[in-house]
Amino acid sequence: MSDQKPTRPEWGARTTPRLQGNEHWWPDQLNLNVLHQKHPDASPFGADFSYAEAFSQLDVDELSTDVDALMTDSQEWWPADWGHYGPFFIRMSWHAAGTYRALDGRGGGGTGAQRFAPLNSWPDNGNLDKARRLLWPIKKKYGEKISWADLMVFAGNRALETMGFKTFGFGFGRSDIWAPEDDIYWGPETEWLATNDERYTGSWEDGSRVLDNPLAAVQMGLIYVNPEGPNGIPDAMKSAHDVRETFARMGMNDRETVALTVGGHTFGKMHGNGPAEAVGATPEEAKVNEMGIGWANKHETGLGEYTITSGLEGAWTPTPTQWDNAYLNTIFAHQWEVKKSPAGANQWEPVEVKEGYWVPDAHVEGKKNPPVMTTADMAMITDPAYLEISKEYHANPDVLADAFARAWYKLLHRDMGPQARYLGPQVPDEVLVWQDPVPKHQGPLVNDEQIATLKQQIADAGLTAQQLVGTAWASACTYRQTDHRGGANGARIRLEPQVGWDINVRSGVAEVIDKLDEIKDASEANISLADMIVLGGSVGVEMAAKAAGHDITVPFTPGRTDASQEMTEVDTHAYLEPRHDAFRNYMQEQTTSIPAEHLMIDRAFMLNLSVPQMTALLGGMRVIGTNVGNNDEGVLTDRPGQLTNDFFVNLVDMGTVWAPIDESEERFEGRDRATGEKKWNATRVDLVYGSNSQLRAIAEEYAANGGEERMLDRFVKGWVKVMENDRFDLHR
Repeated sequence: MSDQKPTRPEWGARTTPRLQGNEHWWPDQLNLNVLHQKHPDASPFGADFSYAEAFSQLDVDELSTDVDALMTDSQEWWPADWGHYGPFFIRMSWHAAGTYRALDGRGGGGTGAQRFAPLNSWPDNGNLDKARRLLWPIKKKYGEKISWADLMVFAGNRALETMGFKTFGFGFGRSDIWAPEDDIYWGPETEWLATNDERYTGSWEDGSRVLDNPLAAVQMGLIYVNPEGPNGIPDAMKSAHDVRETFARMGMNDRETVALTVGGHTFGKMHGNGPAEAVGATPEEAKVNEMGIGWANKHETGLGEYTITSGLEGAWTPTPTQWDNAYLNTIFAHQWEVKKSPAGANQWEPVEVKEGYWVPDAHVEGKKNPPVMTTADMAMITDPAYLEISKEYHANPDVLADAFARAWYKLLHRDMGPQARYLGPQVPDEVLVWQDPVPKHQGPLVNDEQIATLKQQIADAGLTAQQLVGTAWASACTYRQTDHRGGANGARIRLEPQVGWDINVRSGVAEVIDKLDEIKDASEANISLADMIVLGGSVGVEMAAKAAGHDITVPFTPGRTDASQEMTEVDTHAYLEPRHDAFRNYMQEQTTSIPAEHLMIDRAFMLNLSVPQMTALLGGMRVIGTNVGNNDEGVLTDRPGQLTNDFFVNLVDMGTVWAPIDESEERFEGRDRATGEKKWNATRVDLVYGSNSQLRAIAEEYAANGGEERMLDRFVKGWVKVMENDRFDLHR
């Protein structure tokens, strides 16, 4: 009998949560990793690299020529359908951009994330690893001048042009990331394509199921909907429900949804010519010698006519490599029935194929195949609203072309934020409302002398530091680095929907904005209300610091302008509402299972803050007194209104004992350890800075002798970052 121990990893060889990581032992631990994931040394280009500068050296016409030539340069290792890679690249671009969701701004093609897990190995992204390898010679040629994020999306745009479609335009400017985005929640399931509706409430049977927030796909591993129908069931009406919900969650209305479906499925085919079990491991789990190429197909040659991807097999139109109205002609010309693909998937084929609609095989010369539709396609002529739009587009091809061009442009650029972030010569002149436009600044900027005068007038206006700081924060904290929306520029805090948000009403920002507007109107300085709100915040911070004995100057850069109501897409701006804001100790009454401290990390991530900046801002704003509703929770100081390190000093004081005030453990009271006398009130997001080991390490440094100067430095840097997150004219 052997006493040999089972094989184990060498010490330190694996540090994944499954074996040794902290998350294995403490799964509910506050995860700060998302605030560290953009470390400047992670990029191979270095911390000082500017993609905008590198891109400025790119010849876009030469790049376009190279990409266009690639379209018909079919490779033996991955032959092009009908000798044209255009449809393949359209799918790659669509699936890169199509993960965007309007609810939290996450996903999209703006970072090149499709190169990494989990996206590189999602079932819905099957074989797109080959599309990226086909692009490698072009990426190799241009190097740092073109990001993978831009190249993957641009390839699909050029593909449309090479097949006869006139696109709306294209904006470059997507910078690459170099590791997976750990902040994105893709769903609760633990298996791909799970059919247990774990991400839903309601019932599939009666059509009442509702997708959990902030998700925008119906199953784990899909971009949008299951093409076979909900959970693989070929029910076109129920599929329409899924299509409408998922497309709406990426900011698309019914007309845009139909245009994208019709326009996108005008090109290419689906692949499922063989048994599904013939497909091998995904790129992320493939063997090392496979060099990151996944889904090895053991059926026949595994290439060309035997390709297996989605499991559905066939093309939508008889002209799959050219722009025309053939999709709508085909779907309206036939009666359709459900059949099985060679891989066993549910798809729709004509009961009888009419003359002129047989599809030439993508690889076998002389062979003809019937056109094929998915259940999601059938929703376009089954759902009453979709049907009417489809009929309109069928009768008016020019209307369809314009609608598809605009919807495709929106799809590719929705996560890029305002047009000011776009680069290159192909950016269209027309600015669209979903791009959150602001007017261009007119005339000279306010000068230093005028700024000094305005600051004094603001300080003399009778507004407190608490009011000024709170209002500036309320205007700027709507920013989301995920899709570059929100922020102080535009002064949309005075417009719908922001003016009516609970957090703004309860904070009394309207009174402050009115007073700042009066000062602006009485001044001869050329300054916007947006700038006045931010400048007022600077004054408030300086007032609070001075009251504590610190003479500081908060950097201020003018140049913001004021948007109009017509420039504001009210429906999607509603998603920017801060339903929780730990920095102002605010939690909107709602049912959520997510602890407040985890929501705080998400807010800090959206604002692009580091952990030291987040910590300093929260502690500083507590002592200034910016809590919504003027409550005293977390105001751990006996001199409120002064910018001190008192929050940290009193938080880590062992002379205080903390206890919850009720069973929810959301609010707490601190009592003197010796006398039992009540000293403080606090919430979870206050106490986490003393209970979490990583946050306490920083809190202790800020509380230590000499730590107040460090805390003030991080506070000001974090403050300026929040105020300037949306100043794309200052940084790229």
